[in-house]
Amino acid sequence: MSEIPADLSYTREHEWVRTEADGSVVVGISDHAQAQLGELVYVELPEVGRVVEAGAALAVVESTKAASDVYAPVSGSVVAVNEALNAGPELVNGSPYGDGWLVRLKPSAPATGLLDAAAYTQLVADESH
Repeated sequence: MSEIPADLSYTREHEWVRTEADGSVVVGISDHAQAQLGELVYVELPEVGRVVEAGAALAVVESTKAASDVYAPVSGSVVAVNEALNAGPELVNGSPYGDGWLVRLKPSAPATGLLDAAAYTQLVADESH
């Protein structure tokens, strides 16, 4: 079973979201998503300053199996990207909720439609059948 921390929110597309004290949100892909993709070999991150709409493609993660879009869970602007992933995309596999974070956004509107850990756990279970 995938690790699903209770203190995070999740999207139906398998991104996780953590709201920081300053109101920004950190975004990454869930343990389930990285396990499905396999070993990541490349991560394409957005430019700092880019404005994104909720649901729009934000980044791309590539594994030996497939390339997959990562979608913005909220509308806002990119205030930081995880530069360490340029040299070590496998950080996402080893620490999807820690060192493998992707992007920090400054939201322009509150997030809607996010799942709590229990609902995300159910989503993953449903997809596995």
